[in-house]
Amino acid sequence: MLECADHSFYIGHTDNMQQRLSQHVHAAFPSCHTAKRLPVSVVWMQEFASRDDAFRAERKIKKWSQAKKRALAQGQWDLISLLARPK
Repeated sequence: MLECADHSFYIGHTDNMQQRLSQHVHAAFPSCHTAKRLPVSVVWMQEFASRDDAFRAERKIKKWSQAKKRALAQGQWDLISLLARPK
């Protein structure tokens, strides 16, 4: 998960973190969310047993609120749990 200069988040998965981060930092894909929101920084990452597991996690996290994503970036597990409860 990357945090952009405008404090939005970019969530994705990759097989090569260094290469993919370099692509974001250098705006290699002009239409990508991060290209117009530089600089970006890695705020959270996790290795998964399979590409499918990583993709499922990506899809799940993309649906989270900004507050929940920020709690993940800050390692605030109690807050993530609290924010996950239905209102």
